[in-house]
Amino acid sequence: MVIKLGRVEKYLIKKIDEEGALHIPLIDPENVAPEKAAEISVIAERGGSAAVMIGGSTVASTSKLNRVIKLIREKVSIPTILFPNNLSGISPYADAIWFMSLLNSLNPYYIIGAQVLGASAVREYGLEPLPLAYLIIGDGGAAGYIGQAQPIPYDKPEIAALYALAAQYLGMRFVYLEAGSGAKNPVPVEMIALVRKTTSNPIIVGGGLRHPDAVEERVYAGADIIVTGTTIEETMDVEKSIHLFVDSVKRGFSRRCERRM
Repeated sequence: MVIKLGRVEKYLIKKIDEEGALHIPLIDPENVAPEKAAEISVIAERGGSAAVMIGGSTVASTSKLNRVIKLIREKVSIPTILFPNNLSGISPYADAIWFMSLLNSLNPYYIIGAQVLGASAVREYGLEPLPLAYLIIGDGGAAGYIGQAQPIPYDKPEIAALYALAAQYLGMRFVYLEAGSGAKNPVPVEMIALVRKTTSNPIIVGGGLRHPDAVEERVYAGADIIVTGTTIEETMDVEKSIHLFVDSVKRGFSRRCERRM
């Protein structure tokens, strides 16, 4: 059977093919009011971000999530993608959802149980599922705690690479290396580089990315999508922050292209 990609996945793949690497802001509806979320999204679209992710490790209010997404979609044309922590992270108002399995969780619920319970809602709401292998790296922050993960140590890139390869063989089409929201240290460049050599799937990297230089190095190492959340939520100048991150993504990919020549 030929796998037919949905509109959002085709869009992301095309953007990666054309631009090399992408920036996506992550908005946590528990931390950001709907009006502020919409403002960030407008600035992100104007600044060159490819999409908007909505969700977080502790999202509990579906009504608050719905309000945030509806207001964002009124203001921007780039895709809105759910980043669910549980069933409460599913909303009928988004374009797509990272249909993700926390592969290094110790609890089967986060590997497959929540997905079984949420699948019918995804279909009923007409959300586009984006099959994602989710891996907690290092301390893992709230995501690791809530997901009862056994985090992959920073100095064990080979473990992350094997998880990513297994995910590809299982049919997942994206891999997310997550250091956790507000992590002291982001995913190491050595880990990203080895995962890049091991899998052909797009690599998403998030957590602890506060500085443009750190973003540039991770795109240079092989990241296809960079996700920033806490830094953008907390900054006093969202436009400047978005601009710096988008530019650092471009620089990282430009350096990667030069290395290939």
